Amino acid sequence: MHRPAPAWRLFRLSAVYFVLLALGAPAMPAPAVAGPDFPFGQELLLDVKPMRGSKRVPSLEIASNGATAIDLWCNRVQGQIVVAGSTITIMRGPIIERQCTPERMRGDEAMLAALLQVTGWKRQGDIVILEGAKRMRFRISTN
Repeated sequence: MHRPAPAWRLFRLSAVYFVLLALGAPAMPAPAVAGPDFPFGQELLLDVKPMRGSKRVPSLEIASNGATAIDLWCNRVQGQIVVAGSTITIMRGPIIERQCTPERMRGDEAMLAALLQVTGWKRQGDIVILEGAKRMRFRISTN
């Protein structure tokens, strides 16, 4: 039976990553790729309806090296995705805050918390499912 890594180990890994980033370390090597199925180099759109009064839905823009721009309901967060087999880790970086409603701010907090708890992924055609405390379905953008 596979056990997830203890939280302290993931925290230590992300802390080391951000210390190296802050010190200006050379670009880190590309993350382990789970075969050609993980959609590196693409944008994923959360498969939900926009909040009332908006056309925006959360998305992940994933570069080929795993660097990720996470657009939430309101704000944007820089991050890093590491994939090994069917295991995935999402680490957050700086947040770019925008003015928005309290409802969207609460949505941002919930969405970011769910993304940081993701431990697994699978792909079904143009759908990528992230598994963790909450299951999230993303569509691969086709434009």
